[in-house]
Amino acid sequence: MTYLMAVKDLRKEYVNSEVVTKVLRGLSFNIKAGEFVAIMGPSGSGKSTLMHILGFLDRLTSGRYFYKGQDVNRLNDDELAYLRNQEIGFIFQTFNLLPRATVLENVILPLFYTKKKNRETIAKAAVEAVGLGHRLNHRSNQLSGGEQQRVAIARALVNKPDIVFADEPTGNLDTKSGQQIMEIVQDLNDQGKTVILVTHETYTAEHAKRVIRLRDGLMIEDALITKRRIAKNNEFIK
Repeated sequence: MTYLMAVKDLRKEYVNSEVVTKVLRGLSFNIKAGEFVAIMGPSGSGKSTLMHILGFLDRLTSGRYFYKGQDVNRLNDDELAYLRNQEIGFIFQTFNLLPRATVLENVILPLFYTKKKNRETIAKAAVEAVGLGHRLNHRSNQLSGGEQQRVAIARALVNKPDIVFADEPTGNLDTKSGQQIMEIVQDLNDQGKTVILVTHETYTAEHAKRVIRLRDGLMIEDALITKRRIAKNNEFIK
């Protein structure tokens, strides 16, 4: 069986002034297409670093990472950039929108790196899909936090990626807005997209079907969620 992602003994180290910081310490797991996986752990556990490697934003130090059977270590920077743009959508905690650009201008940006025609039509459809068709010509700095995150989701989806990475997507939002964003993310998975969610929030992770839990760069749990679990002290009770 060819997994969407297969990681074997993945390690990541940073070297600064001859000081070696070990961030990821030998992770091994597989992810199938269509899964909804939450990567959990406290600050400094390595979860965002792992997402950056899986999403081709960073390279591993050692080990193997196969994407659709391809050895990622053998891909050059241009090939990785192509995969990022065509097959992956990113949703970040900080939105990363251009503040003085309109909603439409923010969402259309990724399309300029493609050969697609009718870019404005495609971007408008993505904005409407997250319920912001009435905000097309508003600048992003005129929107609420929840609306800005919806714009970020529309931008992540404009190229119709198969995989969505969400890094603490509700971290800057109030509870109600956060729940609305997670409902959108849940719907994306229901449509068949692979979703990889990085979070430290238990109520957010409960939308996933599988949890990979990290601590100090080590994987301490890889478990399917067969039913809703009650949260206590930021741990799952089975």
